[in-house]
Amino acid sequence: MYLVKTPLLLKKLYPGLTWNLNRDQRCIYLTFDDGPIPIVTPFVLKTLKHYNAKATFFCIGDNVQKHPDIFTQVKACGHTIGNHTFNHLRGWATDTQTYANNFKKCDELLHTPYFRPPYGRIKRAQVRQLQQLKNNELKIIMWDILSGDFDINLKPEKCLLDVLKYTKNGSIVVFHDSLKAQPRLEYVLPRAMEHWSKEGYEFKGLG
Repeated sequence: MYLVKTPLLLKKLYPGLTWNLNRDQRCIYLTFDDGPIPIVTPFVLKTLKHYNAKATFFCIGDNVQKHPDIFTQVKACGHTIGNHTFNHLRGWATDTQTYANNFKKCDELLHTPYFRPPYGRIKRAQVRQLQQLKNNELKIIMWDILSGDFDINLKPEKCLLDVLKYTKNGSIVVFHDSLKAQPRLEYVLPRAMEHWSKEGYEFKGLG
């Protein structure tokens, strides 16, 4: 079970996390979780380049080690890099020290102030521990639009309609450059970007 649009109540419960950006600017912040991997990440890079767009890639450390050439491509294109832990850990099911160590292992590869907890699940104690590791300069990025591209039961057409319905100025939108998401991502991303471009939106990375 997941919600495409993040409820306002949840944002108020975790005000220290970033859920969206400036609503006054006609800008969308596309984010991609779980890469980098072959085929899917290069497809995303090609699509972004077509629309002269920048985005943020929340990378899994293990994938960065396995595919350093693709990671280099992401950086070379000028996109923002974020930490997504080394092994895609589920915060609620992981003790704080193990979680912090896994975060740190990824941080040693990426050296970024941006972090997104896998599954969007993180304990308050984990937030405090990670902030200590980064001298309170860590920016934990959540989202206000979850595309659902990871849902194998979601039709690509429905995925596109949901994303277009709820995205607005300052939205942080989550996609996944993963094999699981690929069928929906390849359908939705170019169509959504074409629609948003015609609506006058810019696409920026964080920072």
